Amino acid sequence: MPPQHAPGFLNIVDDAKKRVRETNVDEVKARMDRGQKFVLIDVREESEFAKDHLPGAIHLSKGVIERDIESRVPDPATPVVLYCGGGFRSALAADNLQKMGYRNVLSMDGGIRGWRQKGFPLARD
Repeated sequence: MPPQHAPGFLNIVDDAKKRVRETNVDEVKARMDRGQKFVLIDVREESEFAKDHLPGAIHLSKGVIERDIESRVPDPATPVVLYCGGGFRSALAADNLQKMGYRNVLSMDGGIRGWRQKGFPLARD
């Protein structure tokens, strides 16, 4: 069951979602199956990532992504897909990356919970 979020948090997520482009679990899986090139970033906490994550994902938590993105993804034109638990933190992170000049950023609505519900594969490093 998804967590209950505070109204203030939901307000800033709704505001960010007005500016970011979203994708969904099925689209991301289809891109992976087609071998499309993009950087998949898990913005959840380190403990969440360690439990499981999407295959091929790198970890840059929402707390550090703005600080570290330029060293991990130096070209702001690189296609990037962000995901979290359900699509809220990834929307906030996508909004900030766009403000930093990243032009090809998507937030995966549904997050890893949606991925799990579909029975898609997960990785554990």
